[in-house]
Amino acid sequence: MEKGKGVMGAGRRWAVDFSDNSTAPSSRDIPDPPGFTRASVDQDDSAVSRQKKDAEANWKSQKAWEVAQAPFKNLLMMGFMMWMAGSTVHLFSIGITFSALWQPISALQGVGKVFEPYKDNKVDLLGPKLLFIALNLGGLALGVWKLNTLGLLPTHASDWVSSLSPAQEVEYSGGGIPL
Repeated sequence: MEKGKGVMGAGRRWAVDFSDNSTAPSSRDIPDPPGFTRASVDQDDSAVSRQKKDAEANWKSQKAWEVAQAPFKNLLMMGFMMWMAGSTVHLFSIGITFSALWQPISALQGVGKVFEPYKDNKVDLLGPKLLFIALNLGGLALGVWKLNTLGLLPTHASDWVSSLSPAQEVEYSGGGIPL
């Protein structure tokens, strides 16, 4: 028996010929099934690419808003941690407070880098950036408030006594009560 001709015989019996040599009506003459429109298949490549760009711009806008709202979660968590730390001055409360101050400051310094992946001509980033800045300023205000409750901000006159000039002695000569 020759190699390769054992079972099949002289040729391939199960080969499929995709060329259309028939006189049967073409597939264009057959009506489309219900719910199918040929216009969706023959759509312009430019329309498809425009839709893809619009979808990408919409996605970028949604992600930019998500990134802008992220400091709110951090704000709630940091507020809870500061509440749990208490109002006495000790290492843990000072560490939490300075962390609450440092995170918004570093976030505000990198606003441009945070929103860089979402930059596009079709995406307006002004709103998300303003929200991001406002929430981080709120976090900074929360940290300053905690510093004040710990008594670490010089807000009373007694905090500045060392910088005042010494009191002048007034000589008293007379017999009554000084006015």
